[in-house]
Amino acid sequence: MCLKRSAFAIIFAVAVSPIFFPNFAFSENLNSPESIQEIVVTTTREVRNLNEMTESIGVLSEDDLRNISPSHPAEALNRIAGVHINNLGGEGHMASIRQPITTAGVYLFLEDGLPTRPTGFFNHNGLYEINISQSSRLEVIKGPASALYGSDAIGGVINVISKAPSVTSELDLNHELGSDGWQRSLLSVSNGNNNLAARLDFNHTQSDGFRDAADYDRQSLTGRVDTQINDRMQLKIMAAYSTIDQSGVSSLEIEDYQKNTRKNFYHDDIGFREVEALRLSTELAYEISGNQLLTLTPFYRDNQMLMMPSWMVTYDPNIRDYEFTSYGALLKYRQRFADNALELIVGMDFDSTPSTYREEKIEVTQTEENIYTDYTRSGELNYHFDAKQRSLSPYIQAELQLNDQWRLNLGLRQDEFSVDYEDFLPANPEDTDHRRPASASIDYSKTSPKFGAVYQYSNDHQAYANYRYAFRAPTVGALFRPGSSQNSTELQPVSSVSAEVGFRGQFGDDFGYELALYEMNTEDDIVSVIQDSSRLTVNAGETVHRGIELGLDYRLSDEWQLGLSLTRTDQSYKDFTYVFFSRSCFCNQQINFAGNQVGKAPEKLANIRLAYRPKILPEFNAELEWDAVGEYYTDETNTQAYDGHNLLNLRLNYRLSDQFDAYLRGANLTDKLYSTYTSNQVNNPNISYRPGMPRSWFIGLRWAL
Repeated sequence: MCLKRSAFAIIFAVAVSPIFFPNFAFSENLNSPESIQEIVVTTTREVRNLNEMTESIGVLSEDDLRNISPSHPAEALNRIAGVHINNLGGEGHMASIRQPITTAGVYLFLEDGLPTRPTGFFNHNGLYEINISQSSRLEVIKGPASALYGSDAIGGVINVISKAPSVTSELDLNHELGSDGWQRSLLSVSNGNNNLAARLDFNHTQSDGFRDAADYDRQSLTGRVDTQINDRMQLKIMAAYSTIDQSGVSSLEIEDYQKNTRKNFYHDDIGFREVEALRLSTELAYEISGNQLLTLTPFYRDNQMLMMPSWMVTYDPNIRDYEFTSYGALLKYRQRFADNALELIVGMDFDSTPSTYREEKIEVTQTEENIYTDYTRSGELNYHFDAKQRSLSPYIQAELQLNDQWRLNLGLRQDEFSVDYEDFLPANPEDTDHRRPASASIDYSKTSPKFGAVYQYSNDHQAYANYRYAFRAPTVGALFRPGSSQNSTELQPVSSVSAEVGFRGQFGDDFGYELALYEMNTEDDIVSVIQDSSRLTVNAGETVHRGIELGLDYRLSDEWQLGLSLTRTDQSYKDFTYVFFSRSCFCNQQINFAGNQVGKAPEKLANIRLAYRPKILPEFNAELEWDAVGEYYTDETNTQAYDGHNLLNLRLNYRLSDQFDAYLRGANLTDKLYSTYTSNQVNNPNISYRPGMPRSWFIGLRWAL
C-alpha cells in the first residue's frame, strides 16, 4: 500500500510540474477540437471517424457526461441502445450487453484503451475502479472485440477516456449533496502551454445508502501529462489511483422487499469489500513519417482487495484477501499505403501478472431477526495459493478502401497464455467443499479473427456488417478455487461467434439513427455435471443470443430534442446443464435447460429522453428520462419471472454565470418499488430481490476558473 502511494506521489509531482514550469510550446494537434462527436478510438486504438467503423459503437461525449453528472455508471451507460448496467449499491454493478445480467467475465473494461485488469481477474464491479465522473467520454463496442483486445471481450468493451490537459490555467470545483447522506466533491486542476501540459482530477464520494448499514466511500486521483517532445514524438503519462470501501448489502425475499425495502441483513462489516487499485502507463507515439506511426505503451497495475463474499455469508462464510501486480506493454505499428487506401496495423501485447489468493474461514453472528452483526476469524484457511499468469498476443489488422463506397476491415489475433499455480496448503480429502487442485502449470492458445465491411450508400448514410470471434479464458478463481467441483484445472476458454448487420446515418442536422441486428452463438460455456456421483466443472454449455438495437436522436425544434434507445433480445439455451441440491433425496441432481430462455436476460430495454432548452432562457436546460427494463426469467427453469420496471428521472441544469453552474437531479420520480437484480436458485421457489433506489434528489454547484 505504501509502495503504491509513493509511486503515485512521483506521478503527481510530474503532473503538476507544468504549473510551475510553463516554458514549452504545445503543438496544436494534441488539443485540437476536431469533430469530437464523430470520432472513436476504441476499435483501432487510434482516432477514427465513426462512419468508417464496421461495428455498432455507442458514444457519450464530455458534454453528455457533464449534463448527466452520473453518480453511478448506469446513469450514463443505460442511455446507449443495447446496454444495461444495474445498481447493486454504492457504485457496484453487473452488466447486460448482448448477454444476460451476469457476473461472468464476458466484458472488458478499458481506461484510455488499456484493460484495467488482466485476463483471468475479471470483476463485474470493475467500473468503480475508474473515475468515470471526471472522464472526457465513454465508448462502448457492442459485441465481440477479441481480435484486437483478447480475452473477455464477448459481450462488449467499455472504454473510459480520460480528459486531456488544457494549455491554459483551469480550476474546476464541483460539490454535490443528495438523499441518504450522498456527498461528492470533484476537483480538477490543469495548466501548461503548447508543449507540456498536465491535469489532476480528484474525486471523493461518500453515501450512507438508502438501505440500512449500506455506507459507501471512495477516493480517486487521476493524473495525466501530455507533452510534445519534438515534431514527431508525443508522450502521455497516465496515473490512476482509487480506494473503495463498500458495505455489504443483502438481497430480500418478497415480504421484506414489498414492506421493508430499507432492510439489510448485513450489518457491521458483514459482506464488506475494501479495494485499492493503482494503474500507471506511459504512451510514447513516434511518427516515423507521414504514413507511419509507432506506439509503445508500458504499463503497471497493482490491485488489492479484502472482502467477505456477501453471497456466501449464509452457507460458507469466509474472508478472502487477494492481490495482483501486472507488468506489461502494448506495441503497435501502423502504416498507410496508396494514398490511404490501405492501412495496416501490426501489434503485440504483453502482460505478466503474479497474484496471491488467501481465504480464511470465519464464523458469523446472527440476531433472532436473522440480522448478521459480527464475525470471528478462525485462522483456518480454505485456500492459499499463488498464480502467475503471462500472455503474449501478436495481432494484425488491415483496412482497405476499395472505392468511394466500400471499405473492408480484417483482423487476426493470437493469444498465448500460461499460468503457473502453486498451492501452499496440504491436501485435505475430507473437505469436499473446498477442493484444492495440486500445483500445476496451464497453457492456452486462441486465435481470434474478424471481418467487417462498410457500404456508404449516400453521403450521410452507411450500412455495415461484420463477423467476429471472441473468447474468455477461465478466471484464476474458476481454475484454482473450485469449491466442491472437481476437474477445474482442465477448463478451456469459452468461445463465441457473432454476425451483425447495421445501418446508421443522419438527415441533415436534425435526425440521426443507428440500427443493429445481431446473432451470437456461445460454446464451451462452463457448467457443472454429475459423473459417477462426483460433481465436475466442464466446458459444455451452449447459448444463442439474438437482438435488435435502435438508437435515434431527433431535434424536434430549436427548443426540444428527443433521444431514444430501444433494444429487443431473444436469448436461449442450446445445451446447458445445471447441478442443484435436491431436498427430496438430499443429493445433487442435474437438469439440462436446452430450449429454455436464458435466465436474467431482459427481453426489452428502453431509454427515452426529452430535452428542453427555452429560447427565452438559453442558460437553462431540462431533461426528462424514461428508463425501462423488460420482463425476464429469474432462473434457468423459466418457471418464475420478474415483470420488469419503468423509471422516470429528471435533470435540470442552469448556467448562473461564466464561472458558476447549478444543477438538480431527481431519480425515480414516482418512487416506484423495483428490483435491480431478481433471481432464485434452481429448485428454490424463493425469489431474491435487490431493491432499487427510491425517489432521490441531488443538487450540485460547479465553479470553473
